[in-house]
Amino acid sequence: MKNFTIYLVILIFLFVSKVLGQETFESKAKKIANKIEKVTKEEKETLKQEVEAVNVQLSEGKITQEQADKRKKELAEARAVIIEEKVTLAQNELNDLVQQKVDGKLKEQDSTKKGKIVIYWDKNDWNDKKRKDSIRGERRTTSQFVFALGLNNTMVDGKYQDSNYSFIGSHFYEWGFTYNSRLMKNDNLLHAKYGLSLMYNNIRPTDNRTFVVNGDQTNLETNAVNLTESRFRNVYLVLPAHLEFDFTRPTVKDGKTYFKTHKSFRFGVGGYAGINVKSKQILKFEEDDLKYKSTIKGEYNVNNFIYGVSSYIGYRELSLYVKYDLNPLFQDNLVKENNISMGLRFDFN
Repeated sequence: MKNFTIYLVILIFLFVSKVLGQETFESKAKKIANKIEKVTKEEKETLKQEVEAVNVQLSEGKITQEQADKRKKELAEARAVIIEEKVTLAQNELNDLVQQKVDGKLKEQDSTKKGKIVIYWDKNDWNDKKRKDSIRGERRTTSQFVFALGLNNTMVDGKYQDSNYSFIGSHFYEWGFTYNSRLMKNDNLLHAKYGLSLMYNNIRPTDNRTFVVNGDQTNLETNAVNLTESRFRNVYLVLPAHLEFDFTRPTVKDGKTYFKTHKSFRFGVGGYAGINVKSKQILKFEEDDLKYKSTIKGEYNVNNFIYGVSSYIGYRELSLYVKYDLNPLFQDNLVKENNISMGLRFDFN
């Protein structure tokens, strides 16, 4: 699963480069992707050598088959942790790169203008061109950087579980990239919106409780230590898809119609599907005037896959956003808890 996640991260980088379509951005994103690929190959090669050394010890009778299998598993887990840590650093580089793009700090390159000399013989012709460019419509398919955040919790049989999890303390955030394609050639109302996102769902148990795995059940139990924070986080890589209704009116000039998006009221309905990338529990406590933080990673019987419905409504870039998982958080728990999130969503063209 961890190696699969690494390949998906590389896919994200390539997807980002495709969406933003800038040579400067693309080259930097590819460098990060190459860095991840190099890390993966190096660590796999090291693991291969370590496993071969274990096989030699096994063939020489120095260790038993059971000891060899245990040692191989420990080596694989150790290399997976190293890869994950290095990939996390690369992800942070990507986040910084995306923020530079959003802030307009990256220079745009237009290869179609390279080597061209344009001479305007008439000042009026130049002014006419500027006026036309000022009302130029968008392409039929545009791209956006998406960021969302808000409150997060679970529901059981249609009831909100705010007694089990902190209402204000539990939150979600999401970032990703989308394409927005106008479905009709001569009408701006209907759009298909689709892309790739990372979702972070956090819940904070109440009453000093933490999640404890008992076989196929994951239960909330009171912790023996007085905790200052108990947080359970799940990270998902998802493919969202929405039908968006955009009420931005077209502009008509000289008998031509120009379409733009995200300039008026709009709403979308759809859903998402993806995989669980990581689950972990974060615990904080104080003892003898010292502060401690413990991060415990594991499966926690969380569903490996996620799918749900989502909707948003808003004006221009800002929208109210709701999403609800149709499958339960835990695979086989007797009580089926479904994640629900509500907050704000930003779509930056």
